[in-house]
Amino acid sequence: MEPSPLSQRARNVVGSANGLMWEIMRNPWCPTTKPDGYVNVGVAENALMHDYLLDYINTTLTLPAKYLTYNDGAIGAERLRHAMAAFLNTHLQPIQPLTSNHLLVTNGVSSAVEHISWAFTDPGEGILLGRPYYGMFIPDMSVRPGAKVIPVEFHDSDPFSLQAVGCYERALLEFQHTTGKKVRALMLCHPHNPLGRCYPRETIIQLMKLCQKYQMHLISDEIYALSVWENTIDAETPVAFESALSINTTGIIDPRLVHLLWGMSKDFGANGIRLGVIVSQNNPTLLEAIKGVSLYTYSSSVSEHLAAIILEDSEFTNRYIQLNQQKLSESYAFAAQYLKDHGIEYASGANAAFFLWVNLGKKYRELHPQETAELGDEISEKVMQLLLQRRVFLASGFLFGSEKSGWFRIVFTHPKEYLEEALRRIVLALGDL
Repeated sequence: MEPSPLSQRARNVVGSANGLMWEIMRNPWCPTTKPDGYVNVGVAENALMHDYLLDYINTTLTLPAKYLTYNDGAIGAERLRHAMAAFLNTHLQPIQPLTSNHLLVTNGVSSAVEHISWAFTDPGEGILLGRPYYGMFIPDMSVRPGAKVIPVEFHDSDPFSLQAVGCYERALLEFQHTTGKKVRALMLCHPHNPLGRCYPRETIIQLMKLCQKYQMHLISDEIYALSVWENTIDAETPVAFESALSINTTGIIDPRLVHLLWGMSKDFGANGIRLGVIVSQNNPTLLEAIKGVSLYTYSSSVSEHLAAIILEDSEFTNRYIQLNQQKLSESYAFAAQYLKDHGIEYASGANAAFFLWVNLGKKYRELHPQETAELGDEISEKVMQLLLQRRVFLASGFLFGSEKSGWFRIVFTHPKEYLEEALRRIVLALGDL
């Protein structure tokens, strides 16, 4: 008997939920109990502060019966939204102070991205996204909302520069000319995943002006906003982080077009809490529309209670952020120095998030010139196969829309022993014995 037919949209994603990454996450390396497991430096998790956060949670959390109920509803408890607004006012310094009415809570920032895409686009309409990009932006914005993500190529231009603004406009005009569809939004990851840099204020302003010109929404995903740290090893002077909300939009863009995303996953090293937030200060119609479908991204009352406790404790959060930034700086320096010592190129000048953007393809070609002479763009697949044979997982630049082959993303936010094992296996995989 043939299986019951699925919709076309369901058939399009069959198999994607149980791919390689999930298998690797179920089989983690442990030096004593599972030495043949995978060393995973491919998933954007920060394990550097787990012990510190758990000590706080396990001595602070008590759970009243209210948090076994539906609590205040699907847009987030009033207590949590008030705590988030106060916390973000302190750390993002918005021109217009946030209130709880500007916030809508979701069960993770992926859900927030999907909501935003659903609200801004009809199926087939476009959202601009610069390359390289966080790979999951593509399904988040397109699989169920039906938006068309438009990858923006920069070629030899710095994607953070003023010159890059013209690349966004060219991509927009090309899409509208060839499809007859509108481009409704521009998505920024600020600080950037996977490049680990912040957009200069002037670039954000020019992107705002571009959005105003074409009446597009500017979405600033600032999930790494507080994971900014001192780069002590590279020669460049990185750009400091400034939130899109800290820019006075008068004469630049209609404030109804500016929106921000944030969550607990990255800055608090707590992906499992599953809490994100959509911030829109001047577009109540947007929040009202998303409220109508918020039942499907209803966050856990227990998670909301825990997050509120953390965010209300400014003494703890200030200490946490300071220590986290110190550990991020140290871990980056260790990993970057290891790469330097082994002659592996990486994109220097980062000062935010958890990533090193590394050119493993170049190093492999140097070590195996005869073998790789004909590989071309297939070098990334070859290197990935070798990495998996050594039971180390990192993300291929192919999944991040890299404009050049051979680039990979390493997540350096792991304890030193774990990170050192990952780097050792990467070097072995490349054949640099």
